Amino acid sequence: MRVLSPFGPKIASLKLSKNTIKKINTEVDKIISKKNLLKKLDYSNKLVGQVKQEFQLPKNFIKKNLEKILFKAVKTYIFKSLGKKILKIKIKNFWVVRQFNDEYNPIHFHDGHISGVGYLKIPKFISKNKKNTKTDGSIDFINGSKMLMSECIFNHQPKEGDMILFPHYLMHTAYPFKTKGERRSFSFNLEIDRKIANVFSK
Repeated sequence: MRVLSPFGPKIASLKLSKNTIKKINTEVDKIISKKNLLKKLDYSNKLVGQVKQEFQLPKNFIKKNLEKILFKAVKTYIFKSLGKKILKIKIKNFWVVRQFNDEYNPIHFHDGHISGVGYLKIPKFISKNKKNTKTDGSIDFINGSKMLMSECIFNHQPKEGDMILFPHYLMHTAYPFKTKGERRSFSFNLEIDRKIANVFSK
């Protein structure tokens, strides 16, 4: 795990195993194939994304396949960032985002204490566009304003298996792209020990 501090708030970047990615994608495909289940798990009314589908993963699947991985990563992230060991972690919400060409996620922030995003599928040539810029399909994290020797935007061009952890308040946006194919990701919010999360507590 790398812990980055490009503009103040620390960001953790790590890789998920191919086996974990395969398990999540298999579960997502199963949900997509069942209209009643997809409708039951729909989460789009809670989110700002202008995308095809946003839905939750079943809690029993998360507990069995992802909870241990997420908790270990967050504990490492907090320790490397703050030098503190957390004892309590609670998954507040966890959802999947299916994004296709011309869809996007506007600038927003999350709730909870620690948030994360992981990438399950990335189309080929996602960065190709008329002006040859590399923002297509990428994610920007935004904090403050640009000043001398101080950046305000951190851009990440996702690859399958990438996972990023960040403070819930850190604004971010996912750009649209022109390439055919699905940009599939998951996002989550966690709550940790309040004495650590509340920087004003003693």
